[in-house]
Amino acid sequence: MTEADNATRIVQRGLWFEEFELGAVYEHRPGRTVTEADNVLFTTQTMNTQALHLDAAYSEGTQFGQRLVNSMFTLSTVVGLSVAQLTQGTIVANLGFSEISFPKPLFHGDTLYAETKIVDKRESKSRPGEGIVTLEHTGRNQNGDVVAIAVRKTLVQKKPS
Repeated sequence: MTEADNATRIVQRGLWFEEFELGAVYEHRPGRTVTEADNVLFTTQTMNTQALHLDAAYSEGTQFGQRLVNSMFTLSTVVGLSVAQLTQGTIVANLGFSEISFPKPLFHGDTLYAETKIVDKRESKSRPGEGIVTLEHTGRNQNGDVVAIAVRKTLVQKKPS
């Protein structure tokens, strides 16, 4: 038996229902620099033929002057950045999203950072051992500009007894 066999082992997990603190803001790091390949792959995989995401020549003639990162990729990445810290292995289900907005565009080469504020939590009335946590996710670019906001309700496990 080696010393490593006797070492304390810690498994990465999200928070149990009881650990979510109302009003707390979790900053999710590191961020994610978005590439052209990310945007084109996601856009084509999801059958989104919007020229603003795929056609550089067209996009140069718009008010943005370049292609935009697909907003659904932005939303997915903001939520994804929160998983390891908040919900890895403790979430039961996503219950829904609301109040989704994209105040500013995200471009190829931008780095996306996420933070999550805990805006509500309550015990489930129908599912003992679980609770409903409402999260407000915010995505910012490398300059601190807000590029995405989404409110998400989740069903989360309580700490096992």
